[in-house]
Amino acid sequence: MSQLDDFDRQILKHLEADGRMAYSAIAAILGVSNTMIHQRITRLIDQGILVGIKPVLNEKKLGYDWGAFTGISLEKDHDSKRIIEELQKIPEVTECYYITGNYTLYLKIIAKDHEHMRQLLYDKIDSIPGISKTDTIIELGCAFKRNIIL
Repeated sequence: MSQLDDFDRQILKHLEADGRMAYSAIAAILGVSNTMIHQRITRLIDQGILVGIKPVLNEKKLGYDWGAFTGISLEKDHDSKRIIEELQKIPEVTECYYITGNYTLYLKIIAKDHEHMRQLLYDKIDSIPGISKTDTIIELGCAFKRNIIL
């Protein structure tokens, strides 16, 4: 694993603040060449440190007013790959994690309203063969969400 130097950290901080920031603007702020910024960002991508620059959507403005976290227990843990493939087919499942404890998987789900959430949970997720139990907690809002502070 490579170490980040101060330039790498500064580049990442600028991209975190505005992922659309031009390389030339970052170069001007840091007093280095565009080429250096391009090479550094390419290296960060090649090393897997920077995995992409993409938009962050405001789900509420898109009509998805409900959020939930759902723990999933499986009948057999070795079925997890197949079950994850089925979960990936449900667009409203936005995150899926392997976890320890009472559940095998933990999901983040968004829905337009309570009826939509009910349909997702009962008609789509609970009907996937191999899921033995779900436990859902309704989200009331995100206090904050961020990347690791460098």
